[in-house]
Amino acid sequence: MPVLLQTVVLLVLSNVFMTLAWYWHLGGLREKPWLIAALVSWGIALFEYLLQVPANRVGNSQFSLYQLKILQEGIALTVFVPIAVLFLKQSFRWDYVWAALCILGAVFFMFRGLPSTQ
Repeated sequence: MPVLLQTVVLLVLSNVFMTLAWYWHLGGLREKPWLIAALVSWGIALFEYLLQVPANRVGNSQFSLYQLKILQEGIALTVFVPIAVLFLKQSFRWDYVWAALCILGAVFFMFRGLPSTQ
């Protein structure tokens, strides 16, 4: 499997866990004490790190840290918006699409014509 595909798949899965760890407690655990919410979030975040660390190690074999960071940001927004709308019942606005396109533009510029070494 190509390095880019491995990196993207691991980062997408990592970002699903990250988004749930950071925001799910605002809906699903709203009535629980903050300490319970923090402990549950830390438990979810463990799975994020189990995917994110290998994603960055695999990706860093071919891409610079700058490329990895902007790729992660693009993936984070791509994962966040559907989770926010579908599971956290947030309203959708077209501004989210325009913001995502700006970040995708940043991803394009980070990967175009730059050497893919550290």
